[in-house]
Amino acid sequence: MRYFIKLSYNGSRYNGWQIQKTGLTIEEVIEKCLSHLLDKSIDIIGAGRTDKGVHAKEFFAHLDYEKQLDKNLLIRLNAFLPKDIAVYGIYLVTPQAHARFSANSRIYEYRISLSKNPFWNQLSWHSHYESLNIYLMNKASEILKKYTNFSSFCKFNISNCYCNIEYAHWNYKEGKLLFEIKANRFLRNMVRSIVGTLLNVGKEKLNIKQFCDIVEAKDRLRVGPSVPAKGLFLKQICYPKAIFL
Repeated sequence: MRYFIKLSYNGSRYNGWQIQKTGLTIEEVIEKCLSHLLDKSIDIIGAGRTDKGVHAKEFFAHLDYEKQLDKNLLIRLNAFLPKDIAVYGIYLVTPQAHARFSANSRIYEYRISLSKNPFWNQLSWHSHYESLNIYLMNKASEILKKYTNFSSFCKFNISNCYCNIEYAHWNYKEGKLLFEIKANRFLRNMVRSIVGTLLNVGKEKLNIKQFCDIVEAKDRLRVGPSVPAKGLFLKQICYPKAIFL
């Protein structure tokens, strides 16, 4: 039987989601806990590969298990997991359901603190630019929906750089700036490089035409610097309801 696990994590001390040789990852921690509790080696497949230092408000992974999972597994799993990882639900799904490939869309959020804030220090990026032109940033964000090829914002050269962006928008409230973007898929480092380039629009280093030229150039060297990982959150993953049993 196939199960989806719904979780969230603070990625500050992890080398991202996916298991690797160079440091501790969220996937590694969860697999070790599940393998211990279920008394067998458990492999899980995540909904994506969040980078080092990136957080998730909502994340899904799937696992296969031959028996019905105990109702107390959720409580026991949270007791074993460290404080910066929490599991909220374990759901039986159709055998073909896949945490990554069954997702219809994902929503990312980027947090910027425009003034010193001890409560946001770890989970946002502190920018010193308080006089950003948010109107221009939103105008440029809206234009992103016109494009499908985002090669300029991809960290690596890959064959498929096509994404459909549903919306992208900035909101300002009490010294905090939030960027939210929804798309069917995202490329490696895409959100952080888009945010960095949009900030250059807000600083009026780029006008709207220049921003469009950067997208159309399909050239990674043309974009603004990527913003730090600490302000990036995977906010939500949307799946078809039919896969949940």
